[in-house]
Amino acid sequence: MSKKKEPKQTPEEQQESTLKRWLKERRITEVECLVPDITGNARGKIIPAAKFSHDYGTRLPEGIFATTVTGEYPDNYDDLVSPSDSDMQLRPDADTVRMVPWATDPTAQVIHDCYTKEGKRHELAPRNVLRRVLDLYDGLGLQPVIAPELEFFLVQRNTDPDFPLQPPAGRNGRPETARQSYSIDAVNEFDPILDLMYDYCEAMELDVDTLIHESGAAQLEVNFEHADPMSRADQVFLFKRTMREAAMRHGIYATFLAKPMENEPGSSMHIHQSLVDARTGKNVFAGARKGVHSELFMHYLGGLQKYVPAAMAIFGPNVNSYRRLAFGEVSPKNVQWGYDNRTCGLRVPLDTPENTRVESRFAGSDVNPYLALAATLACGYLGIVEKLEPTAPMAGSAHAKGYDLPRSLEEAIVLLRKCKPLRGLLGERFVKAYTSVKEKEHQTYLRVISSWEREFLLLNV
Repeated sequence: MSKKKEPKQTPEEQQESTLKRWLKERRITEVECLVPDITGNARGKIIPAAKFSHDYGTRLPEGIFATTVTGEYPDNYDDLVSPSDSDMQLRPDADTVRMVPWATDPTAQVIHDCYTKEGKRHELAPRNVLRRVLDLYDGLGLQPVIAPELEFFLVQRNTDPDFPLQPPAGRNGRPETARQSYSIDAVNEFDPILDLMYDYCEAMELDVDTLIHESGAAQLEVNFEHADPMSRADQVFLFKRTMREAAMRHGIYATFLAKPMENEPGSSMHIHQSLVDARTGKNVFAGARKGVHSELFMHYLGGLQKYVPAAMAIFGPNVNSYRRLAFGEVSPKNVQWGYDNRTCGLRVPLDTPENTRVESRFAGSDVNPYLALAATLACGYLGIVEKLEPTAPMAGSAHAKGYDLPRSLEEAIVLLRKCKPLRGLLGERFVKAYTSVKEKEHQTYLRVISSWEREFLLLNV
């Protein structure tokens, strides 16, 4: 008699088997079930590994995607979630499982995707917003390739919000005061912290590439190797957790606030982006000969120029974001583009044809990486389908063209709400929830009376 064939596993069942085997081999005792929220922070549950294996997956209320950074809800909260304010079903992505290297017991962390009870992708989840845009590129037979560059500051512990942030002391016992762009010795001042960060990144298999000292006091930048957008967003999400933990283990903070100190430059997340043919792997931005770009590249660039202003509520998601843009020394002021021109918001590096790409310089380091990548790819996609043409490249300083981006979160919200093409690509329900959350955050910010007002207005008006 022939043996009865085992039923073939579905992709979901294969992922489940792979993940459970991974946990068992490493004798994991706890699992952190992570979901990136609107801000880009980790929400979720910590459950025993035995329960995770027994009851694969878990649930969370969908209201976590309609919550402000202060923990409040927008006034139209009931319009943003389902009438029952129901739970979402979470499914772990086996490709994202990693150790938690700073945990005392063997602990794993797994990023989860969010679904409705009907099994559909939940529209408010940032990972699903990015997937929505990537599906559009799949329809064109194209695959985006992304390489993020993430800046951040190390600062002294700050337990009083009214007290300005200060650079921390390095190994020599003194805080930085002078600008130290690309200084090797300045980076070495923080060797103990950075060594721990690299140890954590290695344990978590994060593709951190180069590390440099930026122009601000104790301001650093890490570059990630280029790869598909979802993996890059996952890595930025996980790196922020990792860097904060490594810094706190040494008694200081790592902050990804876009403009943390008034006399220091801001922090950005520059996004290098290109497209390859899904069948051949060839870079479709490259032209027929060196020094010439494809027509598709020009359309993509035209899309970025037209739609970036409307997407600025995502590239600048917080009230603080616009301090970096409006008052930064080298931050982009407009949507001009140029070859190897860092004064432009869109810089095209000089490189080999197979590495043809554009670097978008608008996003602050405070972005949600999933939403920032979704937004920049959506802008480029609209340029392709609308066959938009870019302006002529800038050879001199683009700052001479003036400032033509939103000057505040309030302005940026209005532009996003008015932009029907972007709303359609990112999802009408998502844009409604996102702008409602950001509007509530702006209103909460306006209620705060600053120290500047108390110092200069209290007795003089």
